[in-house]
Amino acid sequence: MPLTLANQQEQFLIKKINGKEEVKRFLENLGFIAGAEVSVISKISGNVIVQIKDSRVAISREMAQKIIV
Repeated sequence: MPLTLANQQEQFLIKKINGKEEVKRFLENLGFIAGAEVSVISKISGNVIVQIKDSRVAISREMAQKIIV
């Protein structure tokens, strides 16, 4: 399921990143890689704040749709 449908405060493993190569590379630089643990901290106006690798990252709804957990 896409990260946008994930429940808050639950841990998920990233299974796959969809999208163009440049989008995949951008998300990879933020730490979003297959096998990484991620949890949704909050959802605000469709945007998502996630916890990944000891960091909190805000990403748009469009980017979160490309992250499959």
